[in-house]
Amino acid sequence: MKIDLEKFKGIFMAMYSAYDDDGNVDKERVKKLARYYADKKVKGLYVGGSSGEGILQSEEERKQVVEAVMEEVKGELTVIVHVGANSTLESVRLAQHAQKCGADAVSSIPAVYYRLSPESVRVHWQEMIDSTDLPFIIYHIPQTTGFNLPMTLFEEMVKQKKVIGIKCSSESTFELQQFKSVGGKDFLVFNGPDEQFIAGKAIGADGGIGGTYGVMPELFMKLDEYMKNQELDKARELQNEVNEIIKGLLSVGSLYGACKYILHLRGVETGVPRLPLLPITDPKAKEFLKGLNNKISVLIEKIR
Repeated sequence: MKIDLEKFKGIFMAMYSAYDDDGNVDKERVKKLARYYADKKVKGLYVGGSSGEGILQSEEERKQVVEAVMEEVKGELTVIVHVGANSTLESVRLAQHAQKCGADAVSSIPAVYYRLSPESVRVHWQEMIDSTDLPFIIYHIPQTTGFNLPMTLFEEMVKQKKVIGIKCSSESTFELQQFKSVGGKDFLVFNGPDEQFIAGKAIGADGGIGGTYGVMPELFMKLDEYMKNQELDKARELQNEVNEIIKGLLSVGSLYGACKYILHLRGVETGVPRLPLLPITDPKAKEFLKGLNNKISVLIEKIR
């Protein structure tokens, strides 16, 4: 099986959830959100991950989201579907559904809640890998899963042709570099922490998948361009400005609530996050985010 790795290199939106006003998955809003990003010319979408609230959705809801995304942008954007769930059987069903819909790859965290051994995680991932013909991308985010991927397990996983990459969301760029070093030049590493995108790129990342990208894709695509062209001073200056925006998004108490509210200001309706993730209701927070949205717009115009 020959896998086109080039289509996985670049800027991927960690796509947000899209609900109707009653909190149900809204396939039309999912499609409009996917179209919004396709029109921005991003490389692809990472569907059903942390930003997409996949862990808070039922299996059927997660399938509905994937179906809507693929109906809108199949063949236009590279789509990676996060299929991780606590149950291995559910993860397998989600992976098989993603293949049926035409996704380009699947990805998964370890199961959460239980503190699993490396062998348990290996078996969990292997069941997903063996269940489809799709490439598999490890999702490493120890600060939320509680699982620190041992290099011994990583080395075992990357021997498989289907395991093509890792989304590294740990805060250590050294760890990201080690994954790239061990995986090899043809192994994909996606930078996870948005605040250190250029650091991840400088030390070996092939692309990025991020939650805050969704309110400023143009800025992250420009960062990627600067790094490719080795315009380091420009990249550093823009990353500093982006980080001030990220600090603002984090300051209102609900990152995804903030991102969704900014999209609402732009006429892209995605509903509010699903509890226990909080919506933005405080008038002062809304005014602050209006100002932040304006700041993003000014910065986009500046770098055009």
